[in-house]
Amino acid sequence: MITKEMMTSMTIAFTAGDLVSARGRDWVVLPESAADMLVLRPLGGADDDIAAVFPAFEDVHSARFAPPSVDDLGDALAAGLLRSALRIGFRSGAGPFRALAGIAVEPRAYQLVPLMMALRQQTVRMLISDDVGIGKTIEAGLIASELLAQGSAQRLAVLCAPALAEQWQDELRTKFGIDAELVLASTVAKLERRLDLGQSLFDKHPNVIVSTDFIKSTRHRDDFVRHCPDLVIVDEAHTCVAADERTSAQNQLRYELLQRVAADGERHLLLVTATPHSGKESAFRNLLGLVRPELATVNLDSDAGRRLLAAHFVHRKRADVRQFLTKKDGLSDDSLREDTEFPVDREFKDETYLLSPAYRALLEDAIAYAGERVTNARDRSKRDARIAWWSAIALLRSLVSSPRAAAQTLRTRSAAAIASTAEEADRLGAPLTSDASDNDALEGLDVAPGAEIEDAGARLAELADRAEQLEGPDEDLKLASLVKHLKALVKKGYHPIVFCRYIPTAEYVAEHLDGKLGKKTVVRAVTGTLSPQQRLQRIEELAEDAGDDPAARRVLVATDCLSEGVNLQHHFDAVVHYDLAWNPTRHDQREGRVDRFGQKRDIVRVITLYGSDNGIDGKVLEVLIKKHRQIWKTLGISVSVPDATSSGVTDAIVEWLLMHTGTPQQVGLFEPEELKSRTAAVEAEWQSAEEREKASRSRFAQRAIHIDEVAREVAAIRDTLGRSGETTSFVRQALSGLEAVLRDDADGFTADLSGTPAGLRDVLAPVLGGDAVEQRRPVPFRATAAVARGEAALVRTDPVINALAGYVLNAALDAKVDGPRPARRCGVIRTRGVDTRTTLLLVRYRFHLTLPSRAGERQLVAEDARLVAFQGSPSNATWLAGEDALRLADLAADENTNPAFGESTMKRALEGLPATEGHLTAYGQELAAELLASHRRVRSASGEIVRGMSVTAQKDADILGIYVYLPVSGAA
Repeated sequence: MITKEMMTSMTIAFTAGDLVSARGRDWVVLPESAADMLVLRPLGGADDDIAAVFPAFEDVHSARFAPPSVDDLGDALAAGLLRSALRIGFRSGAGPFRALAGIAVEPRAYQLVPLMMALRQQTVRMLISDDVGIGKTIEAGLIASELLAQGSAQRLAVLCAPALAEQWQDELRTKFGIDAELVLASTVAKLERRLDLGQSLFDKHPNVIVSTDFIKSTRHRDDFVRHCPDLVIVDEAHTCVAADERTSAQNQLRYELLQRVAADGERHLLLVTATPHSGKESAFRNLLGLVRPELATVNLDSDAGRRLLAAHFVHRKRADVRQFLTKKDGLSDDSLREDTEFPVDREFKDETYLLSPAYRALLEDAIAYAGERVTNARDRSKRDARIAWWSAIALLRSLVSSPRAAAQTLRTRSAAAIASTAEEADRLGAPLTSDASDNDALEGLDVAPGAEIEDAGARLAELADRAEQLEGPDEDLKLASLVKHLKALVKKGYHPIVFCRYIPTAEYVAEHLDGKLGKKTVVRAVTGTLSPQQRLQRIEELAEDAGDDPAARRVLVATDCLSEGVNLQHHFDAVVHYDLAWNPTRHDQREGRVDRFGQKRDIVRVITLYGSDNGIDGKVLEVLIKKHRQIWKTLGISVSVPDATSSGVTDAIVEWLLMHTGTPQQVGLFEPEELKSRTAAVEAEWQSAEEREKASRSRFAQRAIHIDEVAREVAAIRDTLGRSGETTSFVRQALSGLEAVLRDDADGFTADLSGTPAGLRDVLAPVLGGDAVEQRRPVPFRATAAVARGEAALVRTDPVINALAGYVLNAALDAKVDGPRPARRCGVIRTRGVDTRTTLLLVRYRFHLTLPSRAGERQLVAEDARLVAFQGSPSNATWLAGEDALRLADLAADENTNPAFGESTMKRALEGLPATEGHLTAYGQELAAELLASHRRVRSASGEIVRGMSVTAQKDADILGIYVYLPVSGAA
C-alpha cells in the first residue's frame, strides 16, 4: 500500500530526457513515464534494456554525469577509441532514420533510396523490384523497422513461400531485431491451441511470417483479412497476380487474397519481386494496381503517369548500384563513394554428352510407346488426348534426367490422369513445361508426375526394369560427364551446386558422386523431401563437414526447392545445370543463389550439361537458354517471355519426337516446319521483350529521390554513426589494446582472443557462440558486410563489433575494471598538428523529439555524440568549426608528454570546464535545429506528417572526454 509519506517522496518531478540514478547505475527518463512509475533506459543503452522503476519503493534521484578525472590519462589513440566506441555503440540516434542505430546491418547507400521514398508517403505503398542479389529483403526490412520504430505501424506480416519463411524469420530477428512467429501449415495447429477463446492468432502475435499458399485457403484467409496487421510485406509478389482467365488457380487465389489486403487504404503494403514484368502486361498492371488502383490503368508514358509510378516503384539493375555516389553523379566528396561487391560476371560453358547405345535404345522405345498412346488417345476424346500428352512429356523429361527418375516415372500414375476435363488436365500438367514450383503443393512433390498405366502395366514395367539397369557412369554417360566436370571445378578450388529437376535424380547423382571427387570433397543432397528448416540445416552441416581445411571442397546436389530466395553465396561459387529447365528464368534463379552480394569470387562459373542426341536438350538450349543469356549480358538483368510462347517450342519438339519415333537425334538435322515456325515466334518475342525492357529502363527509372538527397543523408548518418573505415581501425586498435593477436587475411584479419580479458570473452560469447569462445577458436573479421556464421563483419552494426564497443566504452567509464583499458577519458598530446594549445571535448547530447504519425504524436528521447574544440583557455575560448574538431581526433602524438606536466595540464583543463557550459548549451540548441530540419527534409512530401514535429535539446550535456593538444615546441 502506498502511504502518504511515499506519495510525498514521489513529488520530485522528472521530465523526459532527465538523467537519474537508480539501482546503482545512471538512466535516461523516457516519455512513457508517469508520476508514480518511471520508464528508464540505461544511459547509452538500447530499447531492449528499458526498465520500469517505482520511486515509491526504490531510491531514484537526479544524477549528473561524472566529469573525467585526472587519474584517467591516456594518449591520442585512447581518445579516438573512446569516440569510436561511443558512436558504434549508439542505439538511440537522433537522426531522421530512427531504426538505423539499432539494426544489426549496415545498409548500402543505394538501399536507403526505397526507405527515403517510403518516408515521403503517409501510407507506404511500394513495389520494390531491384535485380536479383541487390538486397530487396534488406530494403524491405529497413522500411519495416523504421515504420515500427516511428510508431507508424504497430504490427507486421510477411507473406512468402513456405520454403523462405524461416529465412525471413532469421533475417528479421538477427538484422532488424523483429521477432516474428511462423504461421505455416506445419505450425498453425500448435499456435491455435495456445489461443484464448475467440482470439485470432494474428492478434496474439503482432509480427508473423505467413505461408502465402496456406493463408490463401478459404478456411484461413477471412480470419487473416479481418485481423491483418497494418504493415504487410509480400515476397515474390509476381507469383501473386492474375494475368487473365488462363492464370493458374493457385495464382488466382493469391491474387484474390492480396486484393482484399490491399483494399484497406490505410494499410502499408510492400511488394517485393525481382521479376515484376513476366512478359504479360496485364499481370504487371495488376501488380501495380495492388500498390495504387490508379496505376492499373494510368498511361505510364505520360508525365503524370510517370510521376505517379516514380513515387511507388523502384527498379534497378546491378550496374545502377555497383558504384554509387560517385563523381559521375555530380558529387565532389569521394569519401561518400560506395562500391558494392557483386561478382563481375558469369562464365558460361555448355558441355555436351552422348547417350550410350543401351540408353538410346530405351529412349527410342519409350518415345515409340508414348507416341502410340498419344495417337490412340486422340481418337477417343480431347480429355484422353491431353492426359496422354502430359504423360508423354513427363516420361520424356524424366528419361533425359536420369535412369532413376525414368524408372519412377514409368511406375507412377500420371498426375494429369485424375483430370475430368481436358482443361483440368492442362492445368495439372502445365508445371511440366513451365518449371513452376512456387506453392506448398509442389514444394515437396518435385518428383516426376508419371505416365498413365491403366492398360499398359507390363510394357511400362519392362521399360522401368531396363532404366534401372542403366544406373551408374558406365551406361549413364551424362553422369560420367558430370563427374569429369566436377573434378575439374573442385581442382580449381570451386564449391559447386548441381541443380536437378527431380528428387530421384538428385538422390541418384549425390549417391554416385560420393567418393569420386577426392577424399577432401564432401557431397550432400537437398531436395523437397526435407522441410525448409532441414534444408538450411543440411547446408550448414555440409559447410561444417568440409571444415576449415583450405583443400576441402563442398558439392551440393539440389532440386529447384533451393532455386528461389535462399542465400548460398557464402558457401558456393559455381552452378551446374544437370537438368535443363524449359523456362530460362529458372536457370537465372538457380545462378542467382550464388551470384549475389557477398560472393567472394569475381567470376561465377556456370556449366550446363545437355544431350546432343536426345532430341530435346539441344533445341531448348539454342532457342531458349542461350537467347536468355545473351539478353542478360546485354541488359544486365533477366528478361522473361510468356510461358505460352516458350512452351510452344518445347511442345513442337515433343510433338515431332512422338510422331517420328526412333529418331530423336534427327531433330537437329531435319527441323520440321512447325518447330521452325514456333522457334521464329519465340525469337520475335525475345526481340520484343528485349526492346520492351530497354524502354522500361528509361520509363521506370528511379526518379523519386535525387542522388544529392541520398548523399546528404548518407553524410549525416556517417557523421553520427561513423564511417566503415573508422569501424575497422577501431576493431584493430581495440583488440590489440586488449592483448588479442591479429593475423591479416586476404579479406580482413583473424583475431586470437585467448589472451584477452575474461570480461571481454564473456560479452562476446553470446554473439560468437559459447563453444567458439570456450574453445578459444580464432575469430575471422571480414571486410564485407555479408559474412558466414562464425565470422564478424567489419561494420558498426555487427553484433560482435557492437559487443566489443560496449566493453571498451564500459571499461573507459569504469576505472574499477580489471585488465587493460584501451580507451581513456583524458589525454594530453603533443603534436605538430597544432600551433597553439587546443582542447577537444567529446560531448554527449540528449534530445526530446516529438514525431507526429498516423497514430498520433510520439515522444522519444535520443542521443548524439559530437566533438567540439576550442583554442586558448576555457574562459577565453576561440571555438573551432566542426571539421577542425574532427581533424584533431585524427592527430597522432609526435612527442612524448612528461607525466607530471600532463597531470598538471589536465588538472587546469578540468577546473576550467564550467566555463564551457554556455557554449555547449548553445551548440546543443543548434544541433536540435539541424535535427528538426533533417526530419522535415526526409518527410518533405508528406505535409501532414511534418506538421507538429519538434526537437529539443536537454540541458547539461555529458562531457565524456577531454583531450588537450599542445604544440611540439613550447609549453601550453
